[in-house]
Amino acid sequence: MMRGRADGSRRYSFPRTARITASGEIRALFRRGRRKRTRHLDVFISSSPVAYARVGLVVPKHRRTVVERNRLKRRLREAVRLELLPRLQDEGAAYDVLFRARPEAYKTSYEQLRQEVVQVAEELCYRSS
Repeated sequence: MMRGRADGSRRYSFPRTARITASGEIRALFRRGRRKRTRHLDVFISSSPVAYARVGLVVPKHRRTVVERNRLKRRLREAVRLELLPRLQDEGAAYDVLFRARPEAYKTSYEQLRQEVVQVAEELCYRSS
């Protein structure tokens, strides 16, 4: 949730209410969500049963080490926190968005992941207006 600060700048966070963590909800999004593919991510989008946007992240092992997997999760989480959530909150869009990393995502940079998240955010905000 974005909150204003005393100095007028914004604070970006990834509150628990904006996270999809329950395995049942994740499976349901895989089934009912509209799938969009980017170069490194599979994105599943559905209307949210709550009145605000929520995001889930799935990073399969793909025969990678724990260190590589955690690095990818941190990069993806940061891109979502800085790029997707603020835009959806500003638009008042109530979507559930699930990002699943593909094997190619392990070899990409943070900047490329961020650009793909921005692309998804712009498409969602364009659709909601």
